[in-house]
Amino acid sequence: MNRLRQLDDQLFLAINSFARRTPGLHAPFLAYAKYGLALFALLLLAGVLMARRDQARVLAAAGWACVATLLVVGLNQPVGHLFAEARPYATHPQILRLADVTTDFSFPSDHAVIVGAVATGLLLVNRRLGLLAALAAALMAFARVYIGAHYPWDVLGGLVLGAAVVLLGWLLLRHPLTNLTTWLRRQPGLRAVFPEREKLRDPAQVAYQQAP
Repeated sequence: MNRLRQLDDQLFLAINSFARRTPGLHAPFLAYAKYGLALFALLLLAGVLMARRDQARVLAAAGWACVATLLVVGLNQPVGHLFAEARPYATHPQILRLADVTTDFSFPSDHAVIVGAVATGLLLVNRRLGLLAALAAALMAFARVYIGAHYPWDVLGGLVLGAAVVLLGWLLLRHPLTNLTTWLRRQPGLRAVFPEREKLRDPAQVAYQQAP
């Protein structure tokens, strides 16, 4: 564990040294690290819109991505208190700190947990959208270290935790969620918003029905 901590510190200090040498990147990385979660909210919305006419399983996955993201935020709080890891700027006061000072614990990163959950959930909905979210999540993880808010281990642990909750929940709940989605989209108030895709009909049957 001490060896892993040393490697974590070394990687953090290397990234912090890179941040010192790249003042032109401070503003964009800080803005993304602070406000980039709005992008992931838009990606979740895009996932729901893309899935709204799709199969019930796909629409259920889009809904689960949203619910699971909220769930992991709540789960992350007791995990943070369990490890009670200090922020990097508290342990290394000499570093370049772009992040605001906070009393929250460092491990796991809330931001990383959220973006890890979103990216994993969207991979269940649409591969291209999920890959886009995964790239954005990796950039968010780096940005949180770049601004001095977290150690690399904090964001890696957050990404893994967020992804694990989404995948485990989907494996356990995909069937009841799919059945619930099928029932919900048939309700009068939701039918127009989430219409079911028409099933492909047998060409021979269509020709027979159209015959004079």
